[in-house]
Amino acid sequence: MNLTLYQLNNLVRQTIEYSLCETYWVEAELAECRESGGHCYMDLVQKDDDMLVARAQARCWRSTWSYVLPKFMKVTGERPHPGMKILLLVKAQFHEAYGFSWIVQDIDPNYTLGDMARQRMEIIQTLKREGVFDLNKSLTIPKFAQRIAVISSQTAAGYGDFCNQLLNNEYGFQFTTRLFPAVMQGEQVEQTIIAALNKINDSIEEFDVVAIIRGGGATSDFSGFDTLELAENVANFPLPIITGIGHDRDECILDMISCVRVKTPTAAATWLIDNLIETLDEIEDFSRRITDHVRSRMEKERIRLGRIQSFLPVAFSLKKTREESRLTNLATRLQTSVTQHINIEHNRISGIEQRLPLVIKSRLERASYQLEMLSQRTNAVDPIHILRRGYSIALHDGMAIKDPKSLHKGDEVTVVMASGAIETIVK
Repeated sequence: MNLTLYQLNNLVRQTIEYSLCETYWVEAELAECRESGGHCYMDLVQKDDDMLVARAQARCWRSTWSYVLPKFMKVTGERPHPGMKILLLVKAQFHEAYGFSWIVQDIDPNYTLGDMARQRMEIIQTLKREGVFDLNKSLTIPKFAQRIAVISSQTAAGYGDFCNQLLNNEYGFQFTTRLFPAVMQGEQVEQTIIAALNKINDSIEEFDVVAIIRGGGATSDFSGFDTLELAENVANFPLPIITGIGHDRDECILDMISCVRVKTPTAAATWLIDNLIETLDEIEDFSRRITDHVRSRMEKERIRLGRIQSFLPVAFSLKKTREESRLTNLATRLQTSVTQHINIEHNRISGIEQRLPLVIKSRLERASYQLEMLSQRTNAVDPIHILRRGYSIALHDGMAIKDPKSLHKGDEVTVVMASGAIETIVK
């Protein structure tokens, strides 16, 4: 028997309605979840060690979704999103034109809440095992924390509240803020906040503290703040981090590991202002203590100077007597020393006077003998003795002529003999 496609699909529909007429509670993971026209369309999967073992489509019609969604969000604080594990009450439906799908009758939020709590606990245990859970909490926020790196959505009302609170503080404190934009709701929370932290780290010397704030939005989609990678980045960040996520439910993991956790962006700004107020109070307290200490010390010194002043004349008289006595002793010792030195020098000079004639006589005799010897040697080499034997010396310009070739025509030559000299000219 031949069937048309419609007839075949109708047979399948009847079979499914007959055999799967009941509703079933099904555990599954959302691979996709989108809303259109008030309806919700889901893609359900089951994984075993990250391997896909089952897949199905589910639909929740507007009439059901309108009360299922608010109930789910009231318990979990989030909208259903990909990656979330849920427990659904479903009924099988086969349509001749659109095929098979599971029709969602209800969703148990407590199941999802339990899975979220389990995931959060696993992340917390991982952070503690890595030794970084309290790392950012151990940092000290500077006393003068006025340079703030802000991670938030640029259009978020909470960001404006944060900046206005800092700007209009009644003490007139000056703060500088720089926004590092990030998505604060949805699937991109993790990656955009990490990217913002990396940018802050590139110019980390310009900031004292980081504020991660989110305000003015819905209380859903907080799953982005409960991820391991984001938690590790925040826990290991070298600057103290203040979180003001803006929700009243149980704190997220980001709140747990940040240095300071407050509820709202305005509270974060108030905390920074209070930090400066506390610093100002400490400065004023130190100022008072220093003033009191100086005043007390000056009073003690005034009393001490008064006592010194009363003892000064007596001390001066005693000092004067001691110094006069010491000077007298020094003068006596100096006079005795000078007298002794003069006597010693006088005796030394007398001894020199007695030895001096003998020394002079001895020196003169020795010098006379040396002079006689030099005279004899000089007389022996005197050229006059050679000239007396008939020799003569020819001179030119006062120098003895040793070679006739050195003379030229017209040169004047002096011939020296024993009894005189003759002037002649070379021709």
